[in-house]
Amino acid sequence: MPIFGRTGDDRMQHVAPVAPQFSPAAGTYSSETPEISENPSSLSTTAWPSVRLPGQWASVVAQLEHAFQPIANTQSGLTFGLEALMHNYKDFGFGSPEDLLEAAHTDGALVDLELALCEKAIAKFARIEDHANLKLFLNMDNRALNAGPTAARLHYLVRRFGLPANAVVIEVSERHSLGTPGEVSAVHRALRRHGFSLAIDDFGIGYSGLQMLYAFDSDIIKIDRFFLHGVAADAKKRLFLSQMVSVARLLGILVVAEGVEAEADFLTCLDIGVELVQGFLIQRPTAGTSTLERRYTHIQDMGRKWKRRKDSDEWIIREQIDYIEPVKIDTGLLKLFESFRTNKAATFFPVVDAMRVPVGIVREQDLKDYTYAHYGRSLIENRSLGRRLHQFVVKCPIADINTDAEKILQNFAAEKASEGIIIVEDMKYIGFLSADALLRVLNDKKIAAARDQSPLTKLPGNGAIHDYVGRALEDVERPYTLCYLDFDNFKPFNDRYGFRVGDRAILMFSEMMQKTLSFDGAFIGHVGGDDFFFALAGWQDTEGPTAIIKKLIDTFTQEAASLYDDEARHQGYIVATDRLGEQRHFPLLSVSAAILNLSAPRGVMSADDLSHQIATLKHEAKHSPERICSSTLTGLAAEGAGESVA
Repeated sequence: MPIFGRTGDDRMQHVAPVAPQFSPAAGTYSSETPEISENPSSLSTTAWPSVRLPGQWASVVAQLEHAFQPIANTQSGLTFGLEALMHNYKDFGFGSPEDLLEAAHTDGALVDLELALCEKAIAKFARIEDHANLKLFLNMDNRALNAGPTAARLHYLVRRFGLPANAVVIEVSERHSLGTPGEVSAVHRALRRHGFSLAIDDFGIGYSGLQMLYAFDSDIIKIDRFFLHGVAADAKKRLFLSQMVSVARLLGILVVAEGVEAEADFLTCLDIGVELVQGFLIQRPTAGTSTLERRYTHIQDMGRKWKRRKDSDEWIIREQIDYIEPVKIDTGLLKLFESFRTNKAATFFPVVDAMRVPVGIVREQDLKDYTYAHYGRSLIENRSLGRRLHQFVVKCPIADINTDAEKILQNFAAEKASEGIIIVEDMKYIGFLSADALLRVLNDKKIAAARDQSPLTKLPGNGAIHDYVGRALEDVERPYTLCYLDFDNFKPFNDRYGFRVGDRAILMFSEMMQKTLSFDGAFIGHVGGDDFFFALAGWQDTEGPTAIIKKLIDTFTQEAASLYDDEARHQGYIVATDRLGEQRHFPLLSVSAAILNLSAPRGVMSADDLSHQIATLKHEAKHSPERICSSTLTGLAAEGAGESVA
């Protein structure tokens, strides 16, 4: 049910009585604005001269409308924010918003046009009933941000409509350079000084790539739609997306996946750990705010299904997180000092914005210059110096409550100076996981896992495999690859060289599996003896996993030869007694693989049906020259069973 009850005709009580005036005839966009100041606290309400726009641009501003597109939480479907997008730019003969901005830049009107459009978007956003619980994402051309006091003028517009500055996310695109490192730093300082949240848009395909991520210190990165379209079936895109998310997590940066249209791609985002998504799967951009939702239930349902089929560490993490009362980003420094004084054991506090979205942490040690200075208190109290809390905030790794404990450990270990991990749920702060608590989480998880794992390989055993397969069979809307691997000629090898060498072969293959097959969406198990299990969730591509498994088998076949004596290696076989008691030649160790691809969507399949399919494939694989046999289940019956795969 839509929750944004007010329409574009509703009025906010705190909106200034003098609305912007668009006067095409006079060639002027008129808006009361304050004197420019580098110190946000000194912004006055006195007017500066009206923004001067050429007549045609004033007319464009008067008629141009904004559409909003929601950005939603991947697991709960809760709306995190709205991006303001130009809606009817084609009415003015432009093929894209970029074409419109380029024309304004050519006419020397870009800066004033951007500010005028931002004002319209802010005014429309401020009329949404629940806007206090949302963030507004504003795109700004980098060339406008580089022009003088743009940040100060934008800050006045935000204040004029009663919004906190950190409720507005300024999207800086990679499509245009921000200039030299010094110029990038100046833009960053100006936006930070005025309290805005920052995002890098089109991340991954733009002008400066990782250089901007390094220099700009953003709160959010929006990964370009190129990496999201078809990511479920594209192993290379999946790898790139996974690495970008990992880097962002280490830096304490939130990730938005743009252009998500297919459910399979959305589920891949969940697997990788993307927190926020935007795209047609959630909702298309809409000029009317009445159709926007506070929570997108279809996204919530997909998130719940994902949780059910995932071995979540949530319950273990909840038992160990410590709730440290956060401070708000607009807290005065004197009040912060008092918090440290009254909480003598505290060495830091988490910092959140008005929506309780984590910003970072503030550490007592970073305030020591003021704490112990002779005139420290006086310096803090002097408002003309403009010292504010956000200038002391440092980034801290962030993890959702449903993140795997191992991934949390990876993020923590990579950030050597980190006090721990901020834990969020629905993007809101719920607690802090210290280093000691994280170790307890991992220990509890290991104890739970040890109850059902192979004593030799330490891989998940039959119970875990059975549970995984059961969830996969129920999850008919998602593709899976299930692979059973069985040694060839293991019994005569084990009889000839003994159990100790036989265990070495099993461990060798186990280690190769973990090295070769450990990537997002993968599950590795040890059925027992010389039988192994591998599964991959969410990959539409069936050829990729088959090629990886074939390479694994070829590598093991080569390495396993080292376990034989020189004579056997030279001959390529050993002589041993078969099950009928007869002497015969047995080739050196290898592995056969039965691969069953479960496409999506598909019909319901029972565990017995699966067992029958796998048994047939295993038999075919043993007699295949390549030792691999695969089948794809597209409906109620499998197609292509018994087909050998080279």
